[in-house]
This record gives sequence, structure tokens and C-alpha cells, in this order.
Amino acid sequence: MIKAIIFDFDGLILDTETHEYEILCEIFAEHKCELPLSIWGKLIGTKSDFSPFTYLEEQAKKALDHNELSNLQKERFSQRIAQEKARPGVNDYLEAAQTLGLKIGLASSSNYEWVSSHLKRLNLLDRFECIRTSDHVEVVKPDPALYLEAAKCLRVKPEECIAFEDSANGALAAKRAGMKCVTVPNTVTRDLDFCKVDHSLESMANMELKELISFLEKQ
Repeated sequence: MIKAIIFDFDGLILDTETHEYEILCEIFAEHKCELPLSIWGKLIGTKSDFSPFTYLEEQAKKALDHNELSNLQKERFSQRIAQEKARPGVNDYLEAAQTLGLKIGLASSSNYEWVSSHLKRLNLLDRFECIRTSDHVEVVKPDPALYLEAAKCLRVKPEECIAFEDSANGALAAKRAGMKCVTVPNTVTRDLDFCKVDHSLESMANMELKELISFLEKQ
């Protein structure tokens, strides 16, 4: 019996990831270099010491001003993300979950300030009974800690939860936590190498939550 749904944030609720990667690709192209998705994709949904600008220096074979590049990246990102809305079907799923009496949580490898500020802008912050971020655990995805903490906060067992993810690292974390996992990849993550999950959707708008739950419970 499903009692809760737990959402990832970046790339699932708000497609920050496509903008981030496209902006980095633009900056690399301006230096006549490339940032392969095969490298960047491994970092999506987790934390890493990888520095794209150090990698750019290595490709360009010259010293670059990291602060200047970082400021350029942030400026372009802020301009684009301010216009971005929640991905299709997100609002419908949140409303349906409330109607069905399900608990609603969020588990993100980003920090709480980042997640909450964007949720406020989207008028979604109050939808979540529990939010767990990198501020609440020692190790983020693909470690299961975030999902286990979210389930504990919601007072449900992991096997009573559906985790919604867009990234390979996130999906692995959800399955390691013992949850059902449904992936909803975005433009950047759709070609990543995912672990075995319970279902995959191109968009939440393609299948109603009640129908999805019924499908998963019959498996």
C-alpha cells in the first residue's frame, strides 16, 4: 500500500539541470572547447569536487579566471531560471496526492536554501510535509540517506513510498532505500545509464497519479 510520494527537486520539479548544462556548454564553446555529457552526466543529482572550469582550462590549455567564469554562469542561469515554471504534471501530481490522502515529501542533494527559495517562487513550498536536503545528511545521493530520512520524517516505511527522480544517481538512491522509483528524465538526463526502476515516464502529464499507483501496486 502506497502511503507517500517523495519528489527530487532539481531536474524533476524545476528543470535547473538543462539550463545549467546548456550554459556551461555555451561557455565551453566560447573557448572552442566541449563539455561532454558523458562526463557531466555522472555529476547530476549528487555532489562532486569536479570543477567544470578546471576541466575547461585543461581543454583550452591556458589559465582562466574562475571567478569571472562563475559569475558569468550565475548571471546567465539567473536570467533563464527566473522564467522557468514547474515541469508539466508536477502541480497535478501534488494536488492528486493531497486528494488521495498521501503524505508528500522531498529529498534533494542540493541545500535547503536553494530548494526552498525556488519552491517559494513556484508557490509549491507549502505542498511538502517534509523536505530533506544536503543540510540534513552527511552523504547525498546515490547514498539512500536522504530518502530514508524523508520516509522517517513522514512516518512511513520506505516500501510504502514512491520516489520520483530524473537522474541516475537519484534513482539509485531511491532503490537502495527500498522504495519504488519512477523516473521522469529531462532533456539532459534522459540518455543516462539508469539502474532498474519500477516505471519511467516522459512526463507526469502522460499518466495520472492514481493510475500510476494502481499500476505499481499490481507489480
